[in-house]
Amino acid sequence: MSLDWIVPAERVQQLPPYVFARLDELKAKAREQGLDLIDLGMGNPDGATPQPVVEAAVAALKNSANHGYPPFEGTASFRRAITNWYRRRYDVVLDPDSEALPLLGSKEGLTHLAIAYINPGDVVLVPSPAYPAHFRGPVIAGGKVHSLILKPENDWLIDLAAIPDEVAQQAKILYFNYPSNPTAATAPREFFEEIVAFARKHEILLVHDLCYAELAFDGYQPTSLLEIPGAKEIGVEFHTLSKTYNMAGWRVGFVVGNRHVIQGLRTLKTNLDYGIFAALQTAAETALQLPDVYLHEVQQRYRTRRDFLIQGLGELGWDIPKTKATMYLWVKCPVGMGSTDFALNLLQQTGVVVTPGNAFGIAGEGYVRISLIADCDRLGEALHRFKQAGISYQPEAVLST
Repeated sequence: MSLDWIVPAERVQQLPPYVFARLDELKAKAREQGLDLIDLGMGNPDGATPQPVVEAAVAALKNSANHGYPPFEGTASFRRAITNWYRRRYDVVLDPDSEALPLLGSKEGLTHLAIAYINPGDVVLVPSPAYPAHFRGPVIAGGKVHSLILKPENDWLIDLAAIPDEVAQQAKILYFNYPSNPTAATAPREFFEEIVAFARKHEILLVHDLCYAELAFDGYQPTSLLEIPGAKEIGVEFHTLSKTYNMAGWRVGFVVGNRHVIQGLRTLKTNLDYGIFAALQTAAETALQLPDVYLHEVQQRYRTRRDFLIQGLGELGWDIPKTKATMYLWVKCPVGMGSTDFALNLLQQTGVVVTPGNAFGIAGEGYVRISLIADCDRLGEALHRFKQAGISYQPEAVLST
């Protein structure tokens, strides 16, 4: 019997294949062919979860009190740990009972927020390039995404003055993310002040993704949206334990900020899930309370890899500015080669996996994202393979032919 009449909803059909799922397929085929892959594609930390966090999880797992359904809004102790972390890091005071909500990773929350607040046809402002959840969530919700094209000459910052007044007046939500995935761009405090003023003027909900808050280098300290006076009245901020604490597979994140927005997201989630396993919330509390020495070790690890890879790629012709934060480098494709072709070329010729920039939106074309998720020995091997394969960046030579 044919089942051609069973088709996905239009909201699913209009979604292109998720790039990381497609990369997984290509990687599996490459491994079948015997290639020794160096996977620098996903933002998947390569280290182990800190031992105190693992031990806290084991102890909590043995406690039968944690074996039932957790509270919909998360455990009170985890919510207090979240708000204490914000006060310690940013001197931001939050109510743990109404202004913090644990999530099954920030991706889940970012997407579900769109479903909770976007009606079909609502205008949503989203930078391009951007983390896919920032624009795919609104698409799933039926929103009309207006892309804010980011440019290298503006240091990949949103140009608020370039947004037409008629678009700003219609917009309901603005998603943004600094330090940025994929560009690794950072924004000064003045930018946050400007975007808060812009959102208040046009009555736009700000959704800030602060997932790389602690992966900052050389004395740089990222700004929290909620540090800005008045931001909590029109904004929320998402964070995750995936990157800093090597807990990507644990699926723990949270959102803080405007209590009414958080209540709307909570209402949706009560109809979709039961929240994070309580034992994992106990482990997450431990992570947020780790001493700063752990944070410094993580920062040093990524700083060392950043410096090593920027120098090595520089010897191959790439001029990459030294990033201040995140675990990524945003690298131009050789002239005349698109993002997908360059990423596939690297995979096939060298066994090195990177993410094509167009996976992050139309303005990501012409770039690839390289994740700093391997030690310097493996990064050195990747550079060696590039040299052997004749892969380099030579814009002047290419343009003159």
